[in-house]
Amino acid sequence: MTWADRAGSVFACEKTPVTASRGMAVTNHPLASAAAAEMMASGGNAIDATVAALFTLTVVEPMMVGIFGGGTALIRLADGREIVIDGLSTAPSMTRPDSFTPVSDSWPTYMETEGWANRVGPKAVAVPGNLMAWCEVAERFGRLPLSTLIEPAIRHASRGFAVTPYLATSIADTAFDLCKDEAIALVFLPGGKPLVAGDRLVQADYADTLSGIARNGPAFLYGGALGRRVADYLEKIGSFIRFQDLEQYSTVQREPVRGTYRGVEIVGPPPPCSGGVHTIQILNMLEAFDLGTLGFGTPETVHLVLECLKIAAADRRAATADPAFVDVPMARLISKAYAAECRAQIRTDRAGTFESRVLSNESQNTTHVTIADAEGNVVTSTQTLNSLFGSRIMIPGTGIIPNNYMLLFDPHPGQALSLMPGKRITSGITALLGKRDGKPIFALGLPGAHRIPAAAMQTVLNIVDHGMSLQEAVEAPRVFTQGQEAEIEKGFPESVRSTLAAMGHPVVAVDHVAGGMCAIDFRTDGGMTGAACWRADGTPLGIGGGLARKGTHFFTDPRGIAARAAAATS
Repeated sequence: MTWADRAGSVFACEKTPVTASRGMAVTNHPLASAAAAEMMASGGNAIDATVAALFTLTVVEPMMVGIFGGGTALIRLADGREIVIDGLSTAPSMTRPDSFTPVSDSWPTYMETEGWANRVGPKAVAVPGNLMAWCEVAERFGRLPLSTLIEPAIRHASRGFAVTPYLATSIADTAFDLCKDEAIALVFLPGGKPLVAGDRLVQADYADTLSGIARNGPAFLYGGALGRRVADYLEKIGSFIRFQDLEQYSTVQREPVRGTYRGVEIVGPPPPCSGGVHTIQILNMLEAFDLGTLGFGTPETVHLVLECLKIAAADRRAATADPAFVDVPMARLISKAYAAECRAQIRTDRAGTFESRVLSNESQNTTHVTIADAEGNVVTSTQTLNSLFGSRIMIPGTGIIPNNYMLLFDPHPGQALSLMPGKRITSGITALLGKRDGKPIFALGLPGAHRIPAAAMQTVLNIVDHGMSLQEAVEAPRVFTQGQEAEIEKGFPESVRSTLAAMGHPVVAVDHVAGGMCAIDFRTDGGMTGAACWRADGTPLGIGGGLARKGTHFFTDPRGIAARAAAATS
């Protein structure tokens, strides 16, 4: 009997999980999952598979991720080491706190600038980290050559693939901007019309770029001929990016942030990603309540989740900054003692009012992969261009779509998130690993900007408190608030929304909170289950079976038997 059966079918799952023993890849596109599985079948490990999947996603999910974007990976190696690779974008060296002119000093237009210069076009582009980060982890922890890892992406870019409804909708939604840039319009708006589901998308220029990277490595962009070409073009059209920014970029290896929830160790990315801190802070507050008895989806449970989300949102601004520029009070925010102080503010019968100091322009348009192999290597990684199609321009002749990460910096000088040369962007990335007795029990992550931590945290509750299967946990209805509207997915019954409204929550029914989760759980027998939710094109692919039993052969020619016998005695 499933959890949904026991609970009276609060919701029904739309997708099916996959169970395997030798490897599992869960990404937000089937071709990316296939690329990952191909690498593991070719003798590569989970790190190889992750890099191949991410390169493929730059082709098949070009609106979400690209080599000129940024992201973070939480990696658990087979020997038990756990590290975070920060490949987030940085502010170009030419930027200053007043590089943009804000249009307002109050929310909701606080982060907006004149002409949307920090959102669309060349000035919106920050220094990319993705390509360097992917190549570095492949070289340090993978087994296969870079050219092998990039080959599936080159194949799909040169031969083309069928546009999914998800991609087609993204193109249509941004066509009003894409049409203003000739290079990107030629690819996604051929003949002036957006591609539709089922059309074949070929990206020949991008295939050539990927082939150059396969031959020359990341130096092709970070200081090489491709970098010179890109930087010269961006400078010509008014960007802050210069060739020296690409030459000087570096990734950062960080220690994960850690907490516990009902005996489960929670491991996540540290600042400048807020998700690990944010998730642990909320779980600490909820730990004192018996959510399992209260039940999933009840007004009592949802109320407590919303209250903790509001309290943590008031602190999130302090935790969402580059620690090289801002003193982040991480130890206090994730402490059990601080959680007790925060919990004391919660009324169980009434919605409270907590001052929200969150300033965020993060886009929900991101992608995620969660991949594991039979040796014990696990990767959970979130990557993005920030907004749909990033800055919505393309470097002519390269197929490269630059990010629009400058949107995440506060355009007002003197603030924690204000622009400074070399400063890393901030992010709600919440790539989580859950462990019991030192061994992984789940790994998960998803896109969704500042809604990511809330969604990831609720999935932990679904697994730990509510005993859901992995598929149920990732597909279960979600909620979100920062202290303003309480976003309640329509998967919750109207009766729940009405009760919450009566408790003082300004309820808004929404289609979905955050994006498509990619998750793996690890069974005690060594097997793995992969699950993806309905909020994206997520697809789990597992590898089972294996090689033939040692000594198996079908060669019956007596000359062959004699030859083997002679070889054995020589």
